[in-house]
Amino acid sequence: MAVVPTPQSRPPAAPGGLRYQLRLFFTALQFFTRLPAPRWVGFESDWLAHATRYFAAIGLLVAILCAAVYSILVYCLPSPLAVLLSTAAGIYLTGALHEDGFADVCDGFGGAMQQQRVLEIMRDSRLGAFGVIGIVLLLGTKIVCLAYLPVVQVVPALLLAHPLSRCFAAVLIWRMDYVREEGKAKPLAQQMSTIEFAITALTALLPMAACLLLGRLSLAAMALALLTGLGATVFLARFFQRRIGGYTGDCLGAVQQLSEVAIYLGLLATVSPAPSS
Repeated sequence: MAVVPTPQSRPPAAPGGLRYQLRLFFTALQFFTRLPAPRWVGFESDWLAHATRYFAAIGLLVAILCAAVYSILVYCLPSPLAVLLSTAAGIYLTGALHEDGFADVCDGFGGAMQQQRVLEIMRDSRLGAFGVIGIVLLLGTKIVCLAYLPVVQVVPALLLAHPLSRCFAAVLIWRMDYVREEGKAKPLAQQMSTIEFAITALTALLPMAACLLLGRLSLAAMALALLTGLGATVFLARFFQRRIGGYTGDCLGAVQQLSEVAIYLGLLATVSPAPSS
């Protein structure tokens, strides 16, 4: 059951007002990135239950900053190195929040079968073999995919994948149950209305529309990227539901990371030449 914020923790503005929305946006910014927020915003974990509507917006902001790093570096460095450094910039901006979740999921589900034991392993701050192998393969695949994309498509790929993958992660908040009695992501998981999810989805679709209108990515490329990202999300959601009966904060990170890589794979599949026979 959703927890109603106390008068002390409720954002002090009428819902729908500009100050209210800004407070929720900056609350999400503080939780998901290292970027500073104005002092007047403050922070209460209960506000996160309403800040999920800006999950994709934070992804778009991270994408813009990573794209800026890549766009600057690609003029003086080889594209693969610019990709590597822009990826590193994204990890720094988010404090490796999602990557850490993916690694914990690899450790938890790779190291145990029983629900309680899986949750215990994911809570452990130590990184095991499954986590190390998983995160190395994930980051390697991400960097290789972006490095093999045409230079003119790397920035559109970032602008597409970051917000869209966070929208896919929000699907779990919207439709699934949070399985921990307590945890860092519990305030996020308490509620997400259909309207809030629609805001997240619309934010994620805006870069797609822009890339299509500007001719940066083809309709076929974006359609395949959407399908591969959605496929990765459905696969993980069903897997989590079967194994632990819902999701945790680490599961959100895993969905974001895997669907992001799946989007890059979908884009790359439309530009890679067919293998010679």
